[in-house]
Amino acid sequence: MYDVQYYKEIFDRYGGMMRTTQLAEEKVFYPQREKLIADGYVEKVRRGYYQWVNPDDFSEVCTVTRLFPDAILCMDTALRYYEYSDRTPGDWHLAVSKDSGKSRFNIDYPFVKPYYVEPTVLELGLTKGSIDGHEVRIYDKDRVICDCLRYRNKMDKEIFNKAIQSYIADPEKSIPKLMGYAGPLRVKKLAKDLIGVWL
Repeated sequence: MYDVQYYKEIFDRYGGMMRTTQLAEEKVFYPQREKLIADGYVEKVRRGYYQWVNPDDFSEVCTVTRLFPDAILCMDTALRYYEYSDRTPGDWHLAVSKDSGKSRFNIDYPFVKPYYVEPTVLELGLTKGSIDGHEVRIYDKDRVICDCLRYRNKMDKEIFNKAIQSYIADPEKSIPKLMGYAGPLRVKKLAKDLIGVWL
């Protein structure tokens, strides 16, 4: 019998997720790793990444934030969070720097959809939220609507229309912030044409 708590403490020091190199540094070698996986304490998330399984937490968001700590929840994921959409997206929509490597998003689970954004506007409208008890980096409502305008041709029309209508009806919206973001995101005219008519 081996000391499960000992291994849990090692994983805890790394925020619950470890890479193969970190496991080797901590002297957790292949046989121990495979035993922890077989016993259901650890799961392989993607090549070279392993996370400690929390039996009380079935949320994917924990895995997403550990794998992509630099990512910002955006588009359909953010629309669902703000209740601007009643559809739960099949993928996690993540904004990341366009300079970040593409291959890290080739994973089997969880399903992620990256949006590669210019570094100069990546953190525009960044705020914090909470999903299933986990803190997340997410765009505020006004930035999300600007992104909907930017990617409108790639969006489901029904989701797009509901998002715009929900935003207009939201007493917490900030038109000055929206227009402030619309400039750098190059959607100022669209924002005036589409949202201005309702104000």
